[in-house]
Amino acid sequence: MEKKVKRIALLSGGGDCPGLNAVIRTITKTAISKYGWEVIGYVYGYRGLYNNNYIELTEEKVESIYKEGGTILFSSNKDNLFDYLVDDGKGGKVKKDVSDVGVENLKKAGVDVLVVLGGDGTLTSARDFSRKGVNVIGVPKTMDNDLASTDVTYGFMSAMSVGTEFIDRLTTTAKSHHRVICCELMGRDAGWITLYAGLAGNAGVCLIPEIPFTIENVAKAIQKRDEAGLPYTVVAVAEGAKYADGTKVIGKIVEDSPDPIRLGGIAAKVADDLEKVIPNHEVRSVNPGHIIRGGDISAYDRILSIRYGVAAADLINEGKFGNVVTINGDKMGYTSLEEVIGAAKVGQQKHVDPQGELVKAAKAIGISFGDE
Repeated sequence: MEKKVKRIALLSGGGDCPGLNAVIRTITKTAISKYGWEVIGYVYGYRGLYNNNYIELTEEKVESIYKEGGTILFSSNKDNLFDYLVDDGKGGKVKKDVSDVGVENLKKAGVDVLVVLGGDGTLTSARDFSRKGVNVIGVPKTMDNDLASTDVTYGFMSAMSVGTEFIDRLTTTAKSHHRVICCELMGRDAGWITLYAGLAGNAGVCLIPEIPFTIENVAKAIQKRDEAGLPYTVVAVAEGAKYADGTKVIGKIVEDSPDPIRLGGIAAKVADDLEKVIPNHEVRSVNPGHIIRGGDISAYDRILSIRYGVAAADLINEGKFGNVVTINGDKMGYTSLEEVIGAAKVGQQKHVDPQGELVKAAKAIGISFGDE
């Protein structure tokens, strides 16, 4: 490397995700104990970078956060310094590119490398800072597991495990009352959480974005279970699932967000529609929402977070800036920020294969996807 690294900075952006704290802990401990670097963390994502608001990260400060959900650095999914809302001097607001302020603050704080933990939006800004000459390392973050560049992201297994527990608990009450219960799970436009939780929890029906469904086919699957002596059904519904006619359910629009569409409410709609065609069942809907994001993280994600964190620190030491840590097969690696963001922009995210082995396995044991 041209310049010896003395101080690194971390920031987390976008939605919180199980495993963020574990990655922060690992990078901090590796940086200090293995490489002798100082570590700081900007709070509230890029907003903290803009306001030069950071905290010192020490081994003592991060030692006990390995199993905690959320992020001790807090997060924001609205603060893009390349399109940032600032005062216009006339009592109003206007969006401006204030990224130079962020670059200058990194210099003032003596930061040699910026490590960014985030998803598509957060890593897009990381790429743009890299283009401005900042030494950047990205660590991909999404519990949705939809990044094409890496096989699995930390947080996914934790979210899937909580989703499975919900389905397990709903099954006992559905069975007791011979009810149909629709459970809505997060994942945006990828069905990984719902598919895995549905399989692990033995849901009778899984509705995922990759396989459009009809209410008639879902009702047919419920009737088939009734006839097989299983007069109850849990329907696992991904928040981004869509009807065969393309209908999706949007919870609300957040105008000042880079990702303004908030999905939500499809389980309630499916329940209402089902109750009209299966009069012999009471139909309920449940939406655990952000519960699957919170709490302690799974043992698997604790280990995965250590692997991601150590790999990020090693990339810094090797001077391989402008890259994102990845895992492919059983090996840690990296991919350029340009490639990762480029793939995301053209919609090349990782989705469930409707003809894949997992879907076929689910169908083989009688789980319906509402497509036939």
